[in-house]
Amino acid sequence: MKKLALFLMLVPCFYLSQMKTGTFSEVEVLQKEDARPTVIHLYTDWCAVCKIESFRLSKDKDLVTMMNDHFYFINFEAEKTKEKIYFQDHEFNYLANGSSGIHELVLALSKNKDQPVYPLWIILDKNQKLVYYHEGQFTAEKMKQKLLEISAL
Repeated sequence: MKKLALFLMLVPCFYLSQMKTGTFSEVEVLQKEDARPTVIHLYTDWCAVCKIESFRLSKDKDLVTMMNDHFYFINFEAEKTKEKIYFQDHEFNYLANGSSGIHELVLALSKNKDQPVYPLWIILDKNQKLVYYHEGQFTAEKMKQKLLEISAL
């Protein structure tokens, strides 16, 4: 019984790993070889909505396939990522604030500069221009619809 419970808890984790994710620098290199739209997901570890949303989105096989085949995906933890990032010819650093902080890139991408809303979804076209901005939860159906619209551009 314990083995069955452990298996049922781990199955979603295996499927989560099927969505291909990359870093900003990896995607920049890939863009030169095969230009595609980029989906950027900004989240935090403390955001319960972010966790629920990620779980639900990753369970949708059609969405995972669409993302892997036609988009680049960057999953970015806004408050724990501390390395320097170069993106669109700019350098972004982590801004420490006592025991916490936020990455400058999150502030640059967010329309709400004082307090970004999580989860935050940024979708760039294959030329890396903003085509969609979404604060808050995204359902799999709405995301698939939006990605289909964008891939038709």
